[in-house]
Amino acid sequence: MKSLFIVFEGIDGSGTSTQANLLKNYFLNNSIKSIVTSEPSEGPIGNIIRQGMKQRIFFTNNKRHFDQQMAYLFAADRHDHLYNQIDGVFKKVEEGFQVISTRYFFSSFAYHCDDEEDLELVTNLNNKFPNPDIVIYIDNPIEVSLERISQRSVQDVYENKEKLVKVKNNYEEIFSKYSGNLIKVKGNNDPMVIHNQIINYIEEVYNG
Repeated sequence: MKSLFIVFEGIDGSGTSTQANLLKNYFLNNSIKSIVTSEPSEGPIGNIIRQGMKQRIFFTNNKRHFDQQMAYLFAADRHDHLYNQIDGVFKKVEEGFQVISTRYFFSSFAYHCDDEEDLELVTNLNNKFPNPDIVIYIDNPIEVSLERISQRSVQDVYENKEKLVKVKNNYEEIFSKYSGNLIKVKGNNDPMVIHNQIINYIEEVYNG
């Protein structure tokens, strides 16, 4: 199998991290190099975003301005995530790794767009980033996500019902128009059922 850039998307609490790690272990168990990464990344800009999301760094009380600031920061972090020469996505793909990322530019469209002005900003910031080889969208019910989030010791500013309803609607709009390789799975199914659906899709696409 050629090296792939695979992206998981879904609202907070949908199980993207669980499925990303299951997929990584599947590859490793088949002697295929694989890593899991994420956005925001572990790079310098990604760390600023993480602190801002947890409100350890204060930006603004204005929700609209906050989303716009996040859109700019995520785009900068995304460029570093893809192209940095230490552990960037494309460097690892060239080294023969299956690179699995929880979140990519789809998340910016889902989380930072409330109207046409926002859409124009996010599009301009992200229009030069390439599509991944595969997108896996975990479609999870809002109430299931909220229950999972409530178990976390720290919650970020986007982990609330009002925001997640908007994000879920945006995801549905995004993926109704997406023409790349995409599989949608139900996030409230058993994790191993979801995992097997994903494996079957990857094998079907790339192994005929």
